[in-house]
Amino acid sequence: MTVGAGICVSDDGKLMVLGNCVLHDVPDNIVVLPASGDALANGAFIGVVSDKTGCRRVFPVGKLQGLRFMCVFRFKMWWMTQRMGACGQDIPFETQFLIVEARDGSGNGDDSAVYVVFLPILEGDFRAVLQGNERNELEICLESGDPAVDEFEGNHLVFMAAGSDPFDVITNAVKSVEKHLQMFSHRERKKVSHSVAEARIVLFLFLIHGIIIAFILVVQMPDMLNWFGWCTWDAFYTNVTSESLKEGLESLEKGGIHPKFLIIDDGWQSVAMDSHGTEFRADNAANFANRLTNIKENHKFQKDGKEGHRVEDPALGLRHIVTEIKQKHALKYAYVWHAITGYWGGVRPDVTEMEHYESKVVYPISSPGVESNEPDQALDSITKNGLGLVNPEKVFNFYDELHAYLATAGIDGVKVDVQNILETLGAGHGGRVKLARKYHQALEASIARNFANNDIISCMSHNTDGLYSAKRTAIIRASDDFWPRDPASHTIHIASVAYNTVFLGEFMQPDWDMFHSLHPMAEYHGAARAVGGCAIYVSDKPGQHDFDLLKKLVLPDGSILRAKLPGRPTRDCLFSDPARDGKSLLKIWNLNEFTGVMGVFNCQGAGWCRVGKTNVIHDKQPDTITGYVRARDVDYLPKVAGDEWNGDSIIYSHLGGELTYLPNDATMPITLKARQYEVFTVVPVKIESNGCKFAPIGLIKMFNSGGAIKDFRYHHANIDMKIRGCGVFGAYSSTRPKRITVETEEVSFEYDDASGLVTLSLRVPEEELYVWSIAIEV
Repeated sequence: MTVGAGICVSDDGKLMVLGNCVLHDVPDNIVVLPASGDALANGAFIGVVSDKTGCRRVFPVGKLQGLRFMCVFRFKMWWMTQRMGACGQDIPFETQFLIVEARDGSGNGDDSAVYVVFLPILEGDFRAVLQGNERNELEICLESGDPAVDEFEGNHLVFMAAGSDPFDVITNAVKSVEKHLQMFSHRERKKVSHSVAEARIVLFLFLIHGIIIAFILVVQMPDMLNWFGWCTWDAFYTNVTSESLKEGLESLEKGGIHPKFLIIDDGWQSVAMDSHGTEFRADNAANFANRLTNIKENHKFQKDGKEGHRVEDPALGLRHIVTEIKQKHALKYAYVWHAITGYWGGVRPDVTEMEHYESKVVYPISSPGVESNEPDQALDSITKNGLGLVNPEKVFNFYDELHAYLATAGIDGVKVDVQNILETLGAGHGGRVKLARKYHQALEASIARNFANNDIISCMSHNTDGLYSAKRTAIIRASDDFWPRDPASHTIHIASVAYNTVFLGEFMQPDWDMFHSLHPMAEYHGAARAVGGCAIYVSDKPGQHDFDLLKKLVLPDGSILRAKLPGRPTRDCLFSDPARDGKSLLKIWNLNEFTGVMGVFNCQGAGWCRVGKTNVIHDKQPDTITGYVRARDVDYLPKVAGDEWNGDSIIYSHLGGELTYLPNDATMPITLKARQYEVFTVVPVKIESNGCKFAPIGLIKMFNSGGAIKDFRYHHANIDMKIRGCGVFGAYSSTRPKRITVETEEVSFEYDDASGLVTLSLRVPEEELYVWSIAIEV
């Protein structure tokens, strides 16, 4: 039987997809079921015929051999990373996304590829993941996380889809699962909006103690994404104080950089250990044995606060410092950190102020798949000391009271960390999926009620329990932390975020984490974030900044030139291993309104070691690598180029400062030494009625030059543009412009006859987010 996307299991046990054998030796108990509904016609479900019992079961699906794949899997409890391979035994435990490259036999290069996506999903109270075995079999691992939850259906365990465009196949597959589960929302439903009228309005229902509470919600991307920020973590760790906030903001402003959002990370809460607890203090000063003892701030954030003495007047609490820094520094958004369970060790049960949350100390039980991967200090501590878990029936009250207090103090949003810990606590609560869903529904209802702009960052949350349960959350940390003192981590970080984004970017806008502007790898990290489409924020210590670097990322008004999409590897990089194979560069593409942007990185030399289960430098002197770039590396460039585009493009290199005209399908070489990068602005060429060829580049001193172009129109020999920001604006013109005006005033410009580069200067505007009107007559 052939079902959606030309998918079937043949009589001789082959899983066939659009005429290609993807798996062979498929067991008789594996079934492929058609997806119902028009929106699901691009794929099918994989299920299994069994006795339908057991809280954890593993089912072979078929053998995978000789086909390139890329998967993302959890190498830690909290985080995913990528792996590439060509056979089933290369697929790790806890694989949550798999894309396989098949061929249609025509031999026509990229155009002959068929991309097959496998998404293990949730079914009832069970969660499925993929893994391989030594016989090269792809396996489905199904588990509930609760010994008492041991009955399942098994009909819809994995959704698969196929097509010729990998990015479209992935998007359509996730949207198909969205329609099937109806428990989460695709990222495209979470749009940036400037008014309620522009946003998608939904009715959100939440059941609390048998009472349905209804919220009319605006589903949107938080506006903080569009501004530069500063996070307290690496600057102060848990020693952060009220004074720390002022020191950090003032230090950046002295160099002309104006943060518009702030994240007050771990260190502001009221926490303590149990009397019999075992301290477990990490290198970064967080004590994972601590539990939350009050929803209000600790003495360090109270006006004239003293340890051991609580100030009850809210005006003297967190509100006093938030009000002060917002007024003095024109700060737009202030976030605070908290764990999804309150703190690392949860909520302390024996504290009068917290008794009504009915928390109980429970002990995590990790999945065998997680235990087989990298050990984790935080999890070890929580397992030893237990976690004070708020009664799931009281968790909305907990979040609502916490967030309401923060909102009255002037806090605009939260970074909610340690989220995957819920999967270890499902026993006695109906399993991991049910507990996670209960907590996520309560969290999103509280965010909607207390923070107007959907201001939440999801963190330490790379499991599908949460991803397939998030209707509103719009930002997710996309990789393990930025580790400033681990030399192996930096290239790993860039590659990991890029490949994780292939999957995570379908759910939320990936967050690349903070970085340091004054660091040996600072430019490398900064360039990656410029093409990532993410928030840009640093965790610099006061006085330790590279302002020249920051000015490539941040405009004088504190805004950034953010690309439109999650930055992903180019199509020809999907199945290469740019961290380990010694020959591949990593190319990451994104779009602006009228241009593309592409970052190219040499990430070779370090990776996560499956044997040592840690990051290692496996090559201390990686080779210099030459690769190639082309306009169509920016996969969706035709969507902004217009119907009349003939494929010719301008490529502008940020570091090289060189403009290259690339005819349709032409390539350009790029050579990078270890840990080097380059950023290219890619612009479709327009041909005017008088034969002049023109392409706007943008603010050429910024990493994402084309992000400054907000409008671009041409008629006969006249070009009109709207440009946001200041500095050197550049464009390509095959002939010298006759006249250029800015705000109707004629201005001087420079023209390079050899390259066709036109440049002019834009002064710093007086208004925030000001857009210049530029007219060019060619």
